[in-house]
Amino acid sequence: PNFALQAGAAGQVLAEVARSLATPRAIIVVSAHWATTTTTVGFAERPATIHDFHGFPAALYALRYPASGAPAAAAEVVESLRSAGLPVEQDPARGLDHGAWIPLRRMFPDADLPVIPLSLPRGGPAAAYRLGQALAPLLTRNFLLLASGNLTHNLADYQRIAQRGGPAPAYVQAFTDCLAERLVARDIDSLLDYRRLAPDATTAHPSDEHLL
Repeated sequence: PNFALQAGAAGQVLAEVARSLATPRAIIVVSAHWATTTTTVGFAERPATIHDFHGFPAALYALRYPASGAPAAAAEVVESLRSAGLPVEQDPARGLDHGAWIPLRRMFPDADLPVIPLSLPRGGPAAAYRLGQALAPLLTRNFLLLASGNLTHNLADYQRIAQRGGPAPAYVQAFTDCLAERLVARDIDSLLDYRRLAPDATTAHPSDEHLL
């Protein structure tokens, strides 16, 4: 959550990427903090800013991301998923959790583009990959797909280093390098089986929603 206040170099890169993009008609945002058994599309007219974290500076809880929703465009997302044979549900009131509004706020600070929250399906890498395939046709219709997470996400190690200092564990770079190599090679089979094949995968991701 502190990324909203102190984004550093990564925040600058996100802003630069956003400036390089053509203006989309709507943004579909997938956050690691909204996982459901059945993929769910948000239909709220004005998605609320959800502060789904505890014990952080008061300034974080004062932040809002007042983007509009896009019910008509959300209906297109539903249809695209159904056309791909995926089950899908609709949520008329879902807001934007911190995995959604914080990167959006860095990329599009004016909150002037419609946003459609989309849940991450439970079911591991294969389910996430099927979702990506089902969403791909929407990219040709001027939707922007934003999926936020991390290449590594071990909070216990992060908190230990934040408190005591020291370098990042070696697995952080090793795991990232392994993923980069497999992505460049388009080795989909290895990526879907990353927890067995990649070095220290279960340490880099005790649970895998942030990678997916």
